[in-house]
This record gives sequence, C-alpha cells and structure tokens, in this order.
Amino acid sequence: MVELNQITEQVIGAAIEVHRHLGPGLLESAYEECLARELALRQIPFERQKPVPLKYKGVDIDAGFRLDFLVAGQVVVELKAVDSLQPIHDAQVLTYLKLAGLRIALLMNFNTKVLAKGIRRLAL
Repeated sequence: MVELNQITEQVIGAAIEVHRHLGPGLLESAYEECLARELALRQIPFERQKPVPLKYKGVDIDAGFRLDFLVAGQVVVELKAVDSLQPIHDAQVLTYLKLAGLRIALLMNFNTKVLAKGIRRLAL
C-alpha cells in the first residue's frame, strides 16, 4: 500500500503543477496532454488511453472503454473538466477498477479554482 500511496502522491503533485499553469476552464483533452507531459518530465511511468477489457459471459467485447491514464501499471487516473463531480463519475471509475482488476484510482476535476478540492481517491 505504501507504493500505491507514493504513486498517487506523485500523480497529484504533477496534476497540481498542470493546474497551476493552466487554471480551470479548458477542455479535458488539454489537461490530459499537459498531464502526460508532466508525468513524462517527472519520469513517472504511465500508459495513456489504455483500453479497458470487457468480458461478458465469456466473450471479449470491444466497447471502446479507455482509461485516461494507467500509472505504474497500478493506479487509474480519470480526468474530468466539469462543473462538479457527480456520483456517476465515481461509479464510472469504480467500474473501470473492477473491469481492469485494479484497486486504486484518482478522479480529478480540473474545472475547480483549487485542484485539491476536485480530487477524489477511490478504492475497491
């Protein structure tokens, strides 16, 4: 669990840096591009737009679900740029965790004045 905590702290630090430079009000895609750059600069390993496997009754389904980021092969990072996070956003991320067989995720809403208020850590 210590390693997961370190990973989430590093990702949050990178996201705060992006938010300091850009502020709120942009599209999610802009924050995704900049967070990818920041993670790379910090040498934090990540995969971007990672497909989420979906199996239904023994059949692989290509439903087009993708994780915004999978960091260090262990932490899902889902970005939003919305007025406020809603319960459906939590449900989406928890479903991604379940489908991917992972335990920890960060849900980040960049459309806030202070990014720390727009971050949720979710766990299965």
